[in-house]
Amino acid sequence: MSDTLRARVERLLAGVEQPSRYIDCEWGARERPAATYRAVLAYPDVYDVGMSNQAIQILYDALNAMDGVGCERTFVPWKDMADAMRGADMPLYALESCDPVRDFDLIGITLPYELTYANIVELLDLAHVPVRAASRGEADPLVIAGGPCAYNPEPVAPFFDAILIGDGEEAVAEIVSAHQEARAKGLGRAGVLESLSAIRGMYVPSIHGPEMRPITKRVARNLDAHRSPECPVVPYKDVVHDRVAIEVLRGCARGCRFCQAGMVYRPVRERTPDSVVRDAAAALACTGYEEVSLTSLSTADHSMLADILRRLTRRLEGTGVAISVPSLRVDAFSVEIARLLGGGKKTGLTFAPEAGTQRLRDVINKNVTEPDLLETVAKAFSSGWRRVKLYFMLGLPTEADEDLVGIGDLVTKVLETARDVTPPSERGAIRVAVSVSTFVPKAHTPFQWEAQIPLEEVRRRQAVLRAHMPRKGVELSYHDAEVSFLEAVLARGGREIAEVIETAWRNGARFDAWTEEYSLRRWLEAFDECGVDPRSIANRERPVDEELPWDHISAGVSKAFLRIERGRALEGATTQDCTVAGCLGCGVCGTVGAENVLAAGHRG
Repeated sequence: MSDTLRARVERLLAGVEQPSRYIDCEWGARERPAATYRAVLAYPDVYDVGMSNQAIQILYDALNAMDGVGCERTFVPWKDMADAMRGADMPLYALESCDPVRDFDLIGITLPYELTYANIVELLDLAHVPVRAASRGEADPLVIAGGPCAYNPEPVAPFFDAILIGDGEEAVAEIVSAHQEARAKGLGRAGVLESLSAIRGMYVPSIHGPEMRPITKRVARNLDAHRSPECPVVPYKDVVHDRVAIEVLRGCARGCRFCQAGMVYRPVRERTPDSVVRDAAAALACTGYEEVSLTSLSTADHSMLADILRRLTRRLEGTGVAISVPSLRVDAFSVEIARLLGGGKKTGLTFAPEAGTQRLRDVINKNVTEPDLLETVAKAFSSGWRRVKLYFMLGLPTEADEDLVGIGDLVTKVLETARDVTPPSERGAIRVAVSVSTFVPKAHTPFQWEAQIPLEEVRRRQAVLRAHMPRKGVELSYHDAEVSFLEAVLARGGREIAEVIETAWRNGARFDAWTEEYSLRRWLEAFDECGVDPRSIANRERPVDEELPWDHISAGVSKAFLRIERGRALEGATTQDCTVAGCLGCGVCGTVGAENVLAAGHRG
């Protein structure tokens, strides 16, 4: 334990906001001073955000369960604490032991969102670890990444020794074992990286190149083989998602053509009701939380969700513990789920039609119709709800002004439907919140070749939408288009973007995912300084035969399937999901050695 460093930290805390971000001894935290191998899990944002990340809790539990291995946590300090640490020449430390992060054997950094990339550089610099992998020596820790953004690793590849593509539950043990064995053989850093490159799903930028066989993602085939943490760490302070979270389902078979998660997390794998109920009950008993959330990309798709809910409801009756299902479909079943879970509380429901016309919903393969939405709204408001939130996207491929007008028309019909089924005395309470984001083309989707519309066109289309939105009863909000522009550049760029990220950080970029900290000007200056044209990356349609920066990474879904789906999109043709139509030939099941448990012909 670093008592000297701990004392220095305590002196700094008196002068910073929210010091509870930087202290240890939370309930469920573990320190293993006798460990012979030490890993630290790092999240490139503040504690409040990082402690809501389910993967951090799962991997923390898995690593600490290994013999001789100790795992701790660290997060990026907010600006006041980071500046104070630099002023005191104090390195970034791990929460549990207060030992410097640079003294650990391995630093595992999550890649949750492109707008956190500058914070990766901030984290490594604060840790006094060379930012570039090529500059690290034998005494430096291994720096490994994983997470959603790993499917195009190139913009951050120079910062990492290795990057895990896909699920981490089984891979983390193999990574640690390979590192231990390589060191026991007396291998240096190059030998260690060679050993890591043999692990399935492991991308080592200094070894693997575009000319080599693609790195295929790692898949946890049986989710029940990996228990949810029985005693997850309970934060001292409020965090973004402050509750027990139990993953019930991984993957999605619905095939929305804009959705990266729906493509890269295939195939669908379910946890059994027994394991869900067991793990939820254990975590609630250990932590004292008053809410359990059943998480996934589309929880309502679980084939035995009704059974899970009935069993959990009986188990938790009289305890005051609430059950939440955050991801709902636009259908009556979702409203029934919300009714059963909500009891007498009717706060609001959220649905995502995504587009205002059926033509455009068919282009994106949303497979939601206007009658579906209006029937769902009628059922919700007749059951007592008075608020609904609708998510739409602007700038989708083939979008025309008629589609924007269609959003206003659809929202008008939602309002009218809600009023028709609501008693006159309560109609004043009706609210429809409309949130509109800008389409960002992402790797490994049928729309990976498409262009994002330019910023000036985004603003014009926002004006069209505003002009056709109902004036009363609607709260209209937009996701910042300038943020979406940078997200598109970072999501679609190649290794040349790493220099831009580091330059933007040196010019002051930190916490770009926070609205008040984001500066497009700072990033444009960095692009200019590095000689990179961001508009040619974000706003350019790419030929389907063009080599893409992420072509050497395989999410299992074949590029041929993505081309076919893009062609069907441009024709306005929908594709049924494989739960109904059977195998569609996307290629993932055969590539990763796992099957979609919801697919027709694979139901148990």
